[in-house]
Amino acid sequence: MKVLDLQCAQGHGFEGWFGSQEDYDAQRARGLVTCPVCNDSEIVKLLSAPRLNLGHGQASETQAAPSLGANDAPAAVTDGAKKLDRDEGSGHSAQPQSPGAPSLQQMQAAMLNMVRHVMANTDDVGPQFAEEARKIHYGERQARNIRGQATREETEALIDEGIDVMPLPVPENLKGPLQ
Repeated sequence: MKVLDLQCAQGHGFEGWFGSQEDYDAQRARGLVTCPVCNDSEIVKLLSAPRLNLGHGQASETQAAPSLGANDAPAAVTDGAKKLDRDEGSGHSAQPQSPGAPSLQQMQAAMLNMVRHVMANTDDVGPQFAEEARKIHYGERQARNIRGQATREETEALIDEGIDVMPLPVPENLKGPLQ
């Protein structure tokens, strides 16, 4: 199994897991390797250190993975952020951060988690969003969380009427059924 550090043309970094280098090349050539944030298929492979699993099958207290709390980032994101801070000059952009500031990978992961949460906990009303939002606001429909499409003019009109709306950019690869 090959774990590759990848980056799209917009600068979003992510990992890709492939059976071999040939699998990566074939999938990339067919446009199957896309950014999980923006769905861009213009992907480059970044330089990275090899990962060796020398302790496979040995579990000790120091090797055991820590359990994650509700507000903790997944281990892959945290490990990737630490790796980026160390990889100056290897194709990664290591930006100086203030102490406690989230890394770019942590912010991307948080954004994707937020979008997934909204997608899983709202009804898609499609292009009838503005009409449905008004009906809910004025008590003509039962209150529920909705999402859909609205033009800029429709959005501004809803805001003028005191209806809380928020644009939410949803990456193409999250618009299908959630797994």
